Amino acid sequence: MKAWPFLGVLLIQIILLLAHWFLFHTWIAFWPGLNATTQLELRGALFALAFTFVASALLSFRFSHIAIALFYRLAAIWLGFLNFFFLGACLSWLAWYMVVAFRDPPASKVRPVIATGFLVIALLAGLFGLWNALWIRVRRIPVRLLNLPASWRGRRAVLMSDLHLGNVNGAGFCRRMVKLAAKFQPDVVFIPGDLFDGARGDLDRMIAPFKKLAPPFGIYFSTGNHEEFHDPADYLEAVARTGIHVLANTRVTIDGLHILGISYGTSSYPMRVRSTLEELSPGPGEASILLNHAPIRLPIVEHSGISLQLSGHTHGGQIFPYTWLTRRIFGRFTYGLHRFGALQVYTSTGIGTWGPPMRVGSAPEIVVMTFE
Repeated sequence: MKAWPFLGVLLIQIILLLAHWFLFHTWIAFWPGLNATTQLELRGALFALAFTFVASALLSFRFSHIAIALFYRLAAIWLGFLNFFFLGACLSWLAWYMVVAFRDPPASKVRPVIATGFLVIALLAGLFGLWNALWIRVRRIPVRLLNLPASWRGRRAVLMSDLHLGNVNGAGFCRRMVKLAAKFQPDVVFIPGDLFDGARGDLDRMIAPFKKLAPPFGIYFSTGNHEEFHDPADYLEAVARTGIHVLANTRVTIDGLHILGISYGTSSYPMRVRSTLEELSPGPGEASILLNHAPIRLPIVEHSGISLQLSGHTHGGQIFPYTWLTRRIFGRFTYGLHRFGALQVYTSTGIGTWGPPMRVGSAPEIVVMTFE
């Protein structure tokens, strides 16, 4: 095992342990009077919960079993609630310090009221996030590409990013998304990465519903980071068996429109992106679409003459406060259709979720693009 994944997992586990310790500390501070036995039980429960997500994720990367899938799902849900409980605990302390500052002497009986209020808000935020993640929005956008072949005007493309098929979103979820996409009678379908979540499982069964989606010009896929957590060969073979075209640093031309796809591994290195696009790009005089999982390397992509880049990856931050963090990293290209010079970039929030099956501050979407 390489050092960096081990250190990454260790860091995540330490952070989770500290977050659970902070919850325990806040609990006994704001609800005084708990006896020693209750405190010991609470400490033990939170200590055990602190290891659930990392343990379930590591197990799901190596094994496929219904018990592991259920374990992962429950651990992911708890991770989402932990996020909001942690924020609630932080706000409880902030509110208490404000009471101390403006009231002399501070009333200790206010402490349970403060904490209970923020606990309820955190619980409601988590429940809303679970519901919101299931409500797939349909976003319709017109797309105008320079030198678009006349035959493509009026045609529709469906963008389905970040389904994250795995322990949380399985074959049933895929079936519903394919049925939704089919309603728009697309001429072509694009999947710019993270079709899978990275866990072991019956890959053919999970994506089998795509066999019933038969747009006239096909379905095109390029890998995301979750297909490349380990050897992506199994994922790529399963995708190909479904009839989806895999664009692994390759280009196809469909009725005059050029479709390119680069793998996530390639996009991680600027020099690889530059050399790949120098080889594949048709040049600035022809309409082209690039599937690039993350909205990065835009100066290189724009310089190569690509007309439109389709991305996902960001999830729009998925849940607060990571919505704010994602904006700091990707700026305006976190979500939506924007220009970078002559290049147009559309970043989707995606359909599925990673980790907590929640969305607060972002919304899942399927995108219907009409070429004009």
